[in-house]
Amino acid sequence: MDEDPFLSSATYRAGLDSCPECTILEPVQAWPDLDAAPVGRSGPCGYNARVSIDYNQPVANWGSAVAATYSPGQVVNVQWCVDHNGDHGGMFSYRICQNQTLVDKFLSPGYLPTEAEKQAAEDCFEAGTLSCTDVSGQDCGYNPDCSPGQSCWRNDWFTCNAFQASSRRACQGVDNAPQGSCYTSISSGFPVTKKVRIPNYQSSHTLLSFKWNSFQTGQIYLSCADIAIGDGGPSSQSSSSATTTVTSTLSSTAVPSASCTAAAAASVAVTFKERVTTSWGQVIKIVGSIPELGSWDPSAAPALSASEYTAPNPVWTYTGNLAAGTSFQYKFVNVASDGAVTWESDPNRSFTVPASCDATALSETSWR
Repeated sequence: MDEDPFLSSATYRAGLDSCPECTILEPVQAWPDLDAAPVGRSGPCGYNARVSIDYNQPVANWGSAVAATYSPGQVVNVQWCVDHNGDHGGMFSYRICQNQTLVDKFLSPGYLPTEAEKQAAEDCFEAGTLSCTDVSGQDCGYNPDCSPGQSCWRNDWFTCNAFQASSRRACQGVDNAPQGSCYTSISSGFPVTKKVRIPNYQSSHTLLSFKWNSFQTGQIYLSCADIAIGDGGPSSQSSSSATTTVTSTLSSTAVPSASCTAAAAASVAVTFKERVTTSWGQVIKIVGSIPELGSWDPSAAPALSASEYTAPNPVWTYTGNLAAGTSFQYKFVNVASDGAVTWESDPNRSFTVPASCDATALSETSWR
């Protein structure tokens, strides 16, 4: 961003927070599965346990005003600042949740979202990851601290350099800028700059969420910036000017669901719900024939969330942005704490992502 809320946010000038960069989710399994850790009270915008400040609740100093306005499809610079003493390497992402009703809970002054709402929002933001590969010419390599076959072996997120590199190490080496080039409250910082493409979506006030999964430590850093997406932003650098608003619902029919409000969509947020009883330490994943679902490799497949799971209603959920019109096959797998994988029985499930917004399918499936 030209005036990046992550780098120049008024939160560190507000006098309320001794360490705004300490919005840390810990202890968690941050690596190698970037999507597995539930966010709890940290939510998608972060919680500073040192001074008990919850950035998921708007106050006068943040969450009440748009910091920047962009156009659908626009390519923009995004930047954050890593502290000299706190660079743990790893991978990071920027995300936009396209469920305005849910995001509004994080924009309502005086309202503190529940942990269930925080997890639902986190799942929505994960589905709205702004992929590195969406920007032509951007270097989207694989993290040198991750190995092929691990779930972190993906280039849709952005990556830091090798943690043990002798020079230009970890996240501090991404911009190769001198220490003190940006503000942090501990030991001065280094900027980390990338580009993202704003989705074909409009909102007069929404949130851009930042998530950094550390390689060295079991920590995830979370933050949000207030933005708008609409015609009032700079001229779009994308050939597409269509606006797509996506929602997902499910019922008891046979296939996942998707719906939207434009004549056609480049991608659709599809929600899968699987009813399956699990034991502590087990994780349900969705594995399929397309890269977004791991290309039949359970280690590369996305994990479902247990945020809606209860004993009487054991439902796991996952929402992912999939290319409109894509047809694929998939199954659910149960991954035990020791890594053992149990597959659903045959046959494979099948699904075709709607190519337009006049198709609606509602579903909830059960383990077989």
